[in-house]
Amino acid sequence: MDTLQDWLAHCERLHPKTIDLGLERVRAVADRMGLAFSCPVVTVAGTNGKGSTCAMLEAIALQAGYRTGVYTSPHLVHFEERCRIRGEIVQAAQLLPHFERVEAARQDASLTYFEFTTLAILSLMAASELDLAILEVGLGGRLDAVNIIDTDCAVITGIDLDHTELLGPDRESIGREKAGILRGGRPAVVSDPVPPHSVLQYAQAIGADLWLLGRDFNFSGDRQQWAWAGRGRRYAGLAYPALRGANQLLNASGVLAALEALRPRLPVTAQAIRNGLAMVDLPGRFQIVPGQPTLVLDVAHNPHAAAALAANLDAMGFYPATHAVFGAMGDKDLDTIFARLSPLVDRWYFCDLPTPRAASAQQLAARWQASPSHRPVPASTHPSPQDALASAVGASDPTDRILVFGSFFTVGGVLQNGVPRLQAKHLG
Repeated sequence: MDTLQDWLAHCERLHPKTIDLGLERVRAVADRMGLAFSCPVVTVAGTNGKGSTCAMLEAIALQAGYRTGVYTSPHLVHFEERCRIRGEIVQAAQLLPHFERVEAARQDASLTYFEFTTLAILSLMAASELDLAILEVGLGGRLDAVNIIDTDCAVITGIDLDHTELLGPDRESIGREKAGILRGGRPAVVSDPVPPHSVLQYAQAIGADLWLLGRDFNFSGDRQQWAWAGRGRRYAGLAYPALRGANQLLNASGVLAALEALRPRLPVTAQAIRNGLAMVDLPGRFQIVPGQPTLVLDVAHNPHAAAALAANLDAMGFYPATHAVFGAMGDKDLDTIFARLSPLVDRWYFCDLPTPRAASAQQLAARWQASPSHRPVPASTHPSPQDALASAVGASDPTDRILVFGSFFTVGGVLQNGVPRLQAKHLG
């Protein structure tokens, strides 16, 4: 296997399941690899806000002069996006020796694609002389492959219903799974404003140092700036994070709490915080692409994220029409997603996605037609996100707005050839 694509194809063939939660197999391989970090590790779990939290932590740490490594998943376009070292997306060639290390240590263990690739990326990060490792948990927490690494500071972002068939039917059971990343005696930052009791109970049971929004840290803001206060430290006059959306202040508050908890090992200046928040960048999170019409990209694919997206769209002001390109997995709560977005959408463009888990464009259209929130607006089906976007551009006036949202495959599909520059037909 000479290329990254060869290795990824190999990983896809190894295990009969895409997801097989549990740490025994992956931990045994990690132990044979001698996988360990010599720097502080921040592990981030939650339903929504994980990627934004990781990006802000990274941006501030980089501005403070630290050597950072970040692992997030899934990717939008290229697998290499899952790992950044010192702010740069890794090259395929950097990953190859670490795939070889995993294969050599695997022996007869049957690893899923996610488990194998996680071990390879963790191996690369552990060998990269980092000052800070930031690890996003893929799904859940307790049984996720990332949880083989003991965290120095855990962050739990907003918790809501998603992956209920694997994590449980309500916020309490999902919260218990997320809380599995916490460690006794280590900081546990919870930026969800109304966390499930299961998270608090588990933190107390294991003796974690619990940082709660509203108790141990808080934020306030007006239209111009915001302020944060934690255990004995305050920051005033902060500019809003470069990531758009009202929900980003919740994420940023958790980030500042995590940095405060790590201050004895990883001090950062107020200027690094200001610069990091101003410069943070994360494609596909309420990403607004200027042009005619305006293009909005968002990987909202569950009810909680859809509600935040709807609020953010509402705050953008008036547009004569909103065209929505939508593709999603078949196991999502589509009725609730439609209920959140339907009042704002004037025309739907449903698209197929290149994965067996996805609902087809025809299935999405049928679910939309049957949903209680259905409005009699035009809708069409398309073989790919790019085809759907092209149709939306063709039907849009320059003053309209096009929203591309849903799965990472949906947003990634329109970003394959770079950020699209739209030019609608001229009025009249």
